[in-house]
Amino acid sequence: MAENWRNDRIGSALRGHNPTVLRKLSAGFAVIGDVQFLPGYSVLLVDDPAVRRLSELPRSRRLAFLSDMDRLGEAVERACGRLDPAFRRVNLEILGNKDEFLHAHVWPRYTWESADLVSRPVWSYPRERWTDARYALGPRHHALRKAIGEELDGPAG
Repeated sequence: MAENWRNDRIGSALRGHNPTVLRKLSAGFAVIGDVQFLPGYSVLLVDDPAVRRLSELPRSRRLAFLSDMDRLGEAVERACGRLDPAFRRVNLEILGNKDEFLHAHVWPRYTWESADLVSRPVWSYPRERWTDARYALGPRHHALRKAIGEELDGPAG
């Protein structure tokens, strides 16, 4: 039976079976998000599935994770800025309310977002955006994946 990487995102990344992985970084995996209603949405997954909170990491690993979050954020910023002139900024979040493992969200934001949502948290978007197949990660995101990956391969800040 084929592994469902969504059930074990970090473990599947460690085994090389998570298709969303862009790059392995110092303390985690840079992955592109399953949904792309805001093109370039990415996530930093900690590289230890037992770690639930940032405070559970020793100080050096905590700083490495935060540095990786910064690195992924800048890579998304540069890639999205090159690919879409309407790119505005990135929002960085560590929440952990749904998924129990440590991870950080990197949300690109655009001027083409509707006025009622552009200044609000991404979580304000309607539920359909999260589940509609037209926003699912797919082959049409190849150029975006490649651009973010190339930015991650460049010199680290």
